[in-house]
Amino acid sequence: MSQAAEIAVEFRDVSFQINRRTLLSQLNLTIFPGEAIVLLGRSGSGKTTTLKLINHLLIPTGGQVLVNSRPTTDWDAIQLRRRIGYVIQEIGLFPHFSVGENIGLVPSLEKWTEQKIQARVYEMLNLVGLDPEIFAQRYPDQLSGGQRQRVGVARALAADPPILLMDEPFGALDPITRLELQEQFRYLQRQLGKTVIFVTHDIQEAFFLGTRIGLMYEGTLVALGTKAEFLESQHPEAQAFIACLHSGEN
Repeated sequence: MSQAAEIAVEFRDVSFQINRRTLLSQLNLTIFPGEAIVLLGRSGSGKTTTLKLINHLLIPTGGQVLVNSRPTTDWDAIQLRRRIGYVIQEIGLFPHFSVGENIGLVPSLEKWTEQKIQARVYEMLNLVGLDPEIFAQRYPDQLSGGQRQRVGVARALAADPPILLMDEPFGALDPITRLELQEQFRYLQRQLGKTVIFVTHDIQEAFFLGTRIGLMYEGTLVALGTKAEFLESQHPEAQAFIACLHSGEN
């Protein structure tokens, strides 16, 4: 296998501007299959912009984003997005669809049989710790926030995409539910071997979930590495986040 084929996502000198405002500046980043990379940073640092460039919700104004060694601009956008699971804080479940219909949405668009879809829905609900006999027929407004977030993860995984994008998915949850879902997600990621790009502004979450951590600051990537490497960064923004980590230990 060539080295290029072993790269899941690659940013090559990627910039993004809107209304003459630079949201991302000359980003270079290589993400390998099966790794969980966490993009850490304050609001407005460019984290979500980076995610949206991967699944072609945004188009670079400079440079190239490649998925499986192919520029996103060369992909059919719909086909690309069906290969990429996407989980956001607001979840985005369709309120008039049952839980089962929400989870089975992409498989149904991919023309899976009804039997195969139902089997997958049950498998995914079990995977995220929800009893399918109880939850498949429920509607989103009948679920707690943590349950809706679990369904959002199940829906993103349903069509077995190799890449998963997660934009602060647990940020709105209470601390106990959030920790439960972090623990479950870390277990799932290790079991399934998905390539995960996870956005957060919480350094403890980043350290818990990430194999590598990338620190975004004012549209640039100012630090990238393992937890040990991150702790050695002398960049002032990295130092500010590390101080938050230490204050949480007191």
